Amino acid sequence: MKIIAIANQKGGVGKTTTSVNLGACLAEKGQRVIVLDLDPQANSTSALDFTPGEHPSIYQSLIGGGEVADLVVPTKYDNLSIIPCDMDLAGCEIEMAKEDDHLVRLRNLFEPFKATEIADYILIDCPPSLGVLMTSALAAADELIVPLQCEYFGLEGLSKIVGVHQQIRDSGANSEVVLEGIVMTMADSRTNLSAMVINDVREYFPEVTYDTVIPRNIRLGEAPSYGQTVIDYAPTCAGAVAYRALADEFIARHS
Repeated sequence: MKIIAIANQKGGVGKTTTSVNLGACLAEKGQRVIVLDLDPQANSTSALDFTPGEHPSIYQSLIGGGEVADLVVPTKYDNLSIIPCDMDLAGCEIEMAKEDDHLVRLRNLFEPFKATEIADYILIDCPPSLGVLMTSALAAADELIVPLQCEYFGLEGLSKIVGVHQQIRDSGANSEVVLEGIVMTMADSRTNLSAMVINDVREYFPEVTYDTVIPRNIRLGEAPSYGQTVIDYAPTCAGAVAYRALADEFIARHS
């Protein structure tokens, strides 16, 4: 079982869209996937047709202890489960920050769970911040995937998340976490800016940048309002085609 943090401290870059739709596409291809909604906004929870607060979140285990396995809820999709979010998670940053082990608490919580091998991948949908929850996710993860919006400010944000990744490695909290990939999102083929940003990222990070580029696509934005993944809501749209291609590339990298 690999734990993969999908993180970027910048909001609105496609973290939740990637967590949910990459997870669904991997599940469609027979991989057993759990999406962990670690963002108090609970967008992954809603996107997979759950009501935030309907089920316990990881908050209960982080603060009070308990087994992670008890929090896993099957979705309506084969091979795809979720550890949903509730509003209690919003106070978790404050409570965890008071504890000396806050950086490795999530990692320690996952150790016995990973040994069960009940899933192939856990995809952590991280909050858009550099706070305790996001750094805890990096400390717990085996790999990091960074969704990067094809805009100038996306390049500035990339340097920050890469820096935090290196700090986590250097601190000893998780020296093994690797930058597995950068996924270019919200690309607009009509603009020179998107092409420029993609080329710049591929020049600086040639080995980790995914070939698949996620386009701007209205269906990707509409699907969560129906509690569906894009491959369920609009299986032939450009967004669905792109995420299926991303899943193929992801599996090839991990085969």
